[in-house]
Amino acid sequence: MTRSKHHPRRDAREGAMQALFASQFSDESSPEVLARFLDSFPNRRKSRSFIEELYQCVIEHSDWADGLIKSHLQNWEFDRVAQVDQVLLRMGVCEIFFMDDIPPKVTISEMVEIAKIYSTEESSGFINGILDSVFKDYQQKVN
Repeated sequence: MTRSKHHPRRDAREGAMQALFASQFSDESSPEVLARFLDSFPNRRKSRSFIEELYQCVIEHSDWADGLIKSHLQNWEFDRVAQVDQVLLRMGVCEIFFMDDIPPKVTISEMVEIAKIYSTEESSGFINGILDSVFKDYQQKVN
């Protein structure tokens, strides 16, 4: 697949998504999965700190994020959501709630664009709708 030039944070998000996805199927601990992933992709060393930060945030807040996501699903069971989409939704929730230096609209846009690459044709719209709903609730709580 030919990649266009894009922001290093996009590469970092894709890396975090891949490591988080891999961790779902590994018998290794989450730190071991992340370390092995980073060692396997030395070209991502520049983005290492952001990959680690996002990965750890999702691992730490996964249960909470899942509950929040479930509260925004309409006529869907979380277990039926594609696993890549689950990971992207968790990442989006963590960025919105815990990474104040990233505008939520950027987070939503990035998760949508990554879904277009790695998930189904319908996933980008689905992820956009859920994260937009999460963000609106977040705004109400903050204001």
